[in-house]
Amino acid sequence: MNLNVVRLVTGPFQENAYIIWQENSNKSLFIDPGSEPEKLVDAVEEHGFEPQAIINTHAHLDHIGAVRDLQSTYSIPFYLHSNEKVVLNEYARYSSFFGLGPKPAPEVDHWFEEGQLMIGEFKIELFSAPGHTPGGTCLIIHDHVFTGDTLFAGSIGRTDLPGGNWETLNNSLIRIMQVIPSDFVLHPGHGNDTTLRVEMEQNPFLLPLLNRVNSLK
Repeated sequence: MNLNVVRLVTGPFQENAYIIWQENSNKSLFIDPGSEPEKLVDAVEEHGFEPQAIINTHAHLDHIGAVRDLQSTYSIPFYLHSNEKVVLNEYARYSSFFGLGPKPAPEVDHWFEEGQLMIGEFKIELFSAPGHTPGGTCLIIHDHVFTGDTLFAGSIGRTDLPGGNWETLNNSLIRIMQVIPSDFVLHPGHGNDTTLRVEMEQNPFLLPLLNRVNSLK
């Protein structure tokens, strides 16, 4: 069954929020709804979706800013990796620091770990990819991978924020290159879609890691 994806660029950080649904169904999921909940609600109404849940790749403020509003609007649960608790706890402080006003963090309904997760008709492979944050997760659904801020077209996530770690991120990227098929579509947290094959050929941050990948084969 084909997966359909709508990307909505939201907020001052130009974060990619996604709405996904499967062929011949109006059941949908929100992935990383970072800001501008009204834009997401408009997209839901335009397509006639029935949102089932919200699931995030990580808990940085530019990825979760619309979660509370969507929870309230649709009475749907929020899923997040359990190692993101420390990041989520900093949400209100960083919202004020970046001039977004004092905002309470959303309530997490379901904490997850690496493995498989079923949300209604959606089968999601939860691929742990820490480094940008402690609980960063790639969400693999069919032949689509939502990479959050772990891997971008031509770049990778920063590690200078609390909870970030350069060597941990590199290890996650090596594992991604070992495990995820190279022709899967990558949907990053910022910027354009890409594929792992393209990134392994062109991304200057992945090229130095290829020897380590090949040595582990």
